[in-house]
Amino acid sequence: MNWTTISFALVYMLGLALVPSSQAQNSPQDYLNPHNAARAAVGVAPLTWDDKLAAYALNYANQRKDCAMKHSDGPYGENIAAGSGDFSGARASQLWIDEKPHYDYASNSCVGGPCGHYTQVVWRNSHRIGCARVQCNNGWWFVSCNYDPPGNYVGERPY
Repeated sequence: MNWTTISFALVYMLGLALVPSSQAQNSPQDYLNPHNAARAAVGVAPLTWDDKLAAYALNYANQRKDCAMKHSDGPYGENIAAGSGDFSGARASQLWIDEKPHYDYASNSCVGGPCGHYTQVVWRNSHRIGCARVQCNNGWWFVSCNYDPPGNYVGERPY
């Protein structure tokens, strides 16, 4: 091994050590795993990561550094969440999935609480996802996930 290889290896390892743990816990897989587990539980095909959707989510999340819970009203399906501490993308995804008990398949409606975030997670016609997480001005975190094609059409069942 020559000095160039050793230097590169050391710089690479030091760089990894400097990556904040909050970044390490917000990889595409950290969003995909809970989404796809929820989809598998109801027999829906898994989502795939889409960099274009992730860029859209990041652009919008950067506009929400005020942590205001406002949707982008863009062309994609969208789930948003905000939280304090080490609020990760996986945690936001789980909040949406935790709405499952409020979804009544027989009536195709929410009963006893919100369920629209959950139904977007498991929407059978959505195939791609892209998400982003930014820190708000108040120290909280804003998470946005976008889905293509979008879901939650009135009168249609998610699966």
